[in-house]
Amino acid sequence: MAIAKTFQDLEVWKIGRSLRRKLYEIAKTLPAHERYNLAGQIRAAAISLTSNIAEGFGRFHYKENVQFCRIARGSACEVQDHLLACLDEGYISPALHQKLDQELTIFLRTLNAYIKAIGSPKTFPDAE
Repeated sequence: MAIAKTFQDLEVWKIGRSLRRKLYEIAKTLPAHERYNLAGQIRAAAISLTSNIAEGFGRFHYKENVQFCRIARGSACEVQDHLLACLDEGYISPALHQKLDQELTIFLRTLNAYIKAIGSPKTFPDAE
């Protein structure tokens, strides 16, 4: 695994960024009465995917990095629930839901691998 110089080099951040863009597009298409409820929740959880990875990357201690990644993981699960609400209300198609859920699963697997990789002082360069 190559050492990332910035959070933007992280594969998990790149996947999260792609997801965030798609989720923002969905939020824009929701009915007006969902603008401040479901749409706002989707946007907040979507931005949390990447912002927590970035913030964790900038922390000195590997344990802090792991904690911020755990927050991003929770936000990914929150997004999954919001997408189910969109599906249930007929705001998105089953095909779109399935595609995004698969992408979220890939994000979660990649994030879990990243958490495992940084989960000890031996694998995180600034852990002393």
